[in-house]
Amino acid sequence: MTETLLVTGASGQLGRGVINHLLDTHKVPPAKIIATTRNPENGADLAARGVVVRAADFNEAASLETAFKGADKVLIISTGDLDLKSGKRLKQHKNAVAAAKNAGISHLLYTSMPNPEPVSPVLFAGDHYGTEQAIKASGIPYTIFRNGWYQENLFMALPHAIASGHWYTSAGEGRIAHGARDDMAAAIAAGLVGASNESKTYTLTGPHAYTTAEIAALVSEVTGKPLNVVQVPDEALTEGVKAAGVPEDFADVVVSFDANTRAGRIAMVTDAIETLSGRTPKTLKQFLEANKTALAG
Repeated sequence: MTETLLVTGASGQLGRGVINHLLDTHKVPPAKIIATTRNPENGADLAARGVVVRAADFNEAASLETAFKGADKVLIISTGDLDLKSGKRLKQHKNAVAAAKNAGISHLLYTSMPNPEPVSPVLFAGDHYGTEQAIKASGIPYTIFRNGWYQENLFMALPHAIASGHWYTSAGEGRIAHGARDDMAAAIAAGLVGASNESKTYTLTGPHAYTTAEIAALVSEVTGKPLNVVQVPDEALTEGVKAAGVPEDFADVVVSFDANTRAGRIAMVTDAIETLSGRTPKTLKQFLEANKTALAG
């Protein structure tokens, strides 16, 4: 393979996972991988393996264009700047799309979310939808990965819920097919290696969708600790999340996840991970069993 592959957000968990799969699973020569990060020193271990590590600041279009130079395919991993009032993240992503076009990239890949189309209950969905539209408008062949919720996201709620015995939620009977982050990284790496001139969109999920009550039952089975699900209105959940010390803006985001689940907008189950990567995705029970000590304290 002669193509040079570039991964942004290389110091983050998903970006690092994608690069590891490029190196270890697909045996991409390290010199054919460009890893970009705001702080290149965070990629010292990748540089030690022969990966090209470059600085890239999504707030500076010129920085991105310089970083993208010489790459054939670029994977834009969505940034973590959730400033809902300024629209900062969408501006960053549009900077990256413009830089990719100016750098002559042959294929553009992006990590989005399921069902970002208006109007989504998830407060930052517009960032993803706007980025998808910008990518399509660029004319560059693209692959969009609509990543479902990670199994690892359950660490935000479950330890406290297990400790108290009560899991407060407003998700109702909505379902989520949580997927393992590394499974998604494997699928994205495979898509990056195999991307052609054809534009495609994949939704990446775990193998089974559960209600909150069904997840709680699995948690109790694995940990041996009772976990009672308490359904509350969004407003009450917001106040509870804030009382737990979460800043108000992010508390609203957290609760919007439950509203999205309740609306049935993330209940889909796809085989995209297995189709792309060839690996059987990790089940939720496997994740809980592997992490039961950390979850149960």
